[in-house]
Amino acid sequence: MFVRALTELVGTDRDVDWGNGLSRRFVLERDGLGFALMETTVRAGSESHLQYRNHLEVCYCIEGRGEIEDGDGNVWTLEPGTLYALDKHDKHVLRAHTDMRLVSVFNPPIKGQESHNYANGAYSSY
Repeated sequence: MFVRALTELVGTDRDVDWGNGLSRRFVLERDGLGFALMETTVRAGSESHLQYRNHLEVCYCIEGRGEIEDGDGNVWTLEPGTLYALDKHDKHVLRAHTDMRLVSVFNPPIKGQESHNYANGAYSSY
């Protein structure tokens, strides 16, 4: 068993600025749980064009407002209590109207220092 507090992650290799926000990585591949879990802050006014080709992701909004758009142009509002699942390596656009806080789960787990490759919308290969 282990216990981690957000305050322990800030300023470490588990605290990653990905351009449009911050990713605080509570659980990574090296923790051996078979998934990754992070708290992500998405900066107000940002628009992120993403696609995770190597991972599936679920995000649960705990604070703020925004929207997610799929590759077909369908748009859903994100607000506290809303979950979205990228179950088919979906291309998507994430827009934050206010600062948003999301709890994200990745499978397979990320290693920790992956960064978004905006040329192809994915985490860098490893």
